[in-house]
Amino acid sequence: MKIGLFYSYNTKRSSDVAMKVASYFDEKMIETVNLEDVDEAKFLAYDYMILSCPTWWDGELPNYWDEFMPAVEDMNLKGKTVAVFGLGDQKKYSENFCDAIGILTGELEKLGAKIVGSWPLDGYKFESSKAVQNGMFRGLPIDEDTQHKLTDERVKTWVVQVKKEFGIK
Repeated sequence: MKIGLFYSYNTKRSSDVAMKVASYFDEKMIETVNLEDVDEAKFLAYDYMILSCPTWWDGELPNYWDEFMPAVEDMNLKGKTVAVFGLGDQKKYSENFCDAIGILTGELEKLGAKIVGSWPLDGYKFESSKAVQNGMFRGLPIDEDTQHKLTDERVKTWVVQVKKEFGIK
């Protein structure tokens, strides 16, 4: 099993969190991929994917996801299992906290991907989020602005959960 961990090498906080995620996997099992340089073939090369998707501005996908989404929208993702983490600021952007997680997982699910890695709302304070479905986040929200001390433990716990959902012991 080979897992693709897609993130922007140029987005410092997302890159830092991606490296924390990767550190909990055997290095032979996971490959880090710069989303800013990825093409359709590289994206489809993995049956298991972990995607970084920080929320930019008022609830938008980052530019690199925005630019790649037209290609993704033409893909058949049946058989792909995807976990998403994203960064956001629940205090400054409380009305759209980590919306990008919800936007991305919604699109991928429409294309046939199985979304794993849901996360409880406990410990977060925000007004609304497109990432919330059925009382859970659709991925792991990270708030490096107001809860940076919780990041390491959240990542560690989430990776254990994602490994189980990927079928890794």
